[in-house]
Amino acid sequence: MAFETNKFSVAKKIKLPTSDFAVECNVSLGCEIGKILSVGVKANEEANEVLNGIVNYSGSVDLKIIYMTSEGEINSSCHACAFSSKFESNDIVSGADAFIVLKVVDSSVESISGDTIRLVVNLNQSGVLSYEKEIDTISSNNDDVCTKIEEIEVVRLVGWKKDSFEVESSVSVKENIKKLLTTESQVILKNVESGTGFVSLQGEVLSRVVYLTNEDKFESFYMTESFKEEIEVEGAEKENDVEAYLSIKEENVSSEIENDDNGQKLTVKVPVKAYIKVYKREIVSVISDLYSTKEEINVTTESFENSVVCPIAVAEDKIEGSLTLDENSPRVDKVLFASGNGVTLTNVYFQDGTVIVEGIAKANVVYLNDDENSINSVQAEIPFSFNEKFECDYQCELMASAIITDVDVIVKKGRDLYYDAKVKVSINCYYDRLSAVISEANEGELLPERDYAMEVLFARSGQNAWDIAKMAHVPVEQVAIQNPDTVFPLEEDSSIVLYYQG
Repeated sequence: MAFETNKFSVAKKIKLPTSDFAVECNVSLGCEIGKILSVGVKANEEANEVLNGIVNYSGSVDLKIIYMTSEGEINSSCHACAFSSKFESNDIVSGADAFIVLKVVDSSVESISGDTIRLVVNLNQSGVLSYEKEIDTISSNNDDVCTKIEEIEVVRLVGWKKDSFEVESSVSVKENIKKLLTTESQVILKNVESGTGFVSLQGEVLSRVVYLTNEDKFESFYMTESFKEEIEVEGAEKENDVEAYLSIKEENVSSEIENDDNGQKLTVKVPVKAYIKVYKREIVSVISDLYSTKEEINVTTESFENSVVCPIAVAEDKIEGSLTLDENSPRVDKVLFASGNGVTLTNVYFQDGTVIVEGIAKANVVYLNDDENSINSVQAEIPFSFNEKFECDYQCELMASAIITDVDVIVKKGRDLYYDAKVKVSINCYYDRLSAVISEANEGELLPERDYAMEVLFARSGQNAWDIAKMAHVPVEQVAIQNPDTVFPLEEDSSIVLYYQG
């Protein structure tokens, strides 16, 4: 008796272990530093290598620094600090693809010496590993082998792409821009769809601009640009499942100022990196049960998990909070601007039909003190929590990214600040579906020859013709033909009669 081994593949995801680490950045600003007013911090993964048991990767911490020189001039600078890190786990398999998520936990200026500052940035690393797993199954054309065929749905990875595109936005500025201090850009994905040979991404890029006018007045505003981008992905088909993640490397954002009839025109060009995976749902026919009418068969059943990607979800809420300065800080007479705006999601989880989102909104608030005629800054950290309805029949693994918009900080009292903003969250999710197949079958002992012409089997309620035929090692058709008045599955315990040729 021969069984043929077949294979099919399924998509599988594994969460990478979460851990924290610190990156030290030594930055030379090229002039004598008087005071650091704001530091915007973001972290990006640049490249990775997946080996058995380990993921090595390199990345950079992007810094956008606004500072005052020793002579009282306001300047800004953008820098990138390279670093490397790794994940270690016995579940990591070579050939898999790693998507790495880096969160800025906090950052601090440790020292200032001449034109150099030393910053320590604490990062949290997490991520997910994706790979194709081969599953063994069997088939048989032997007339003595009875098989039960089952159709199961599996999900396969059929295409993936790492690509980039540019989103450009322009705005007319009435006041002449004397000095552009910072442009902090964020991106959020709102919808993703698969077409024939491409994936369509929809979202928006948000840029916060802070500048000095010719009158040395601080001004700031938001630029929002919606986009719909089609990216070629080989293997993509209509209505495939898609997951996508977008990111911005601040160092590559460019700004250009041109004079026009209305004053000045500011153009911001933001390169967006896209990480895309396309999945296809397929029906696979497998043997879920078998037996032989001639001999015993020893079978091996293999359980496997298949990761299923859910549609993207977008949530939005308002953030409000207050901040009180410590007694050693100068009082606030006027808020000049808020920069270094960002958000760290501390916890995103699924519970009772809703997604719970918890995080901390961050901003560097630069303000004026009239008594000392000084410009100062304080870092605001505002915790928030909200929930959003989320339709999912399974316990999902969630991966979320967020942006902060419409940030407004006002003075309530001399040492009290009120923070008001909106947070938008894009949520990717997946769940693991457990299945099992017969992966191997081997011949056993021959069944003893029957020395009787008839047999009465006592069958239990709920059993069907297959169960009885397997127990008796006869074809299913024999059970049905020789018991024509019996309805399966049995509604009560019954006697089944089988006749054998002499």
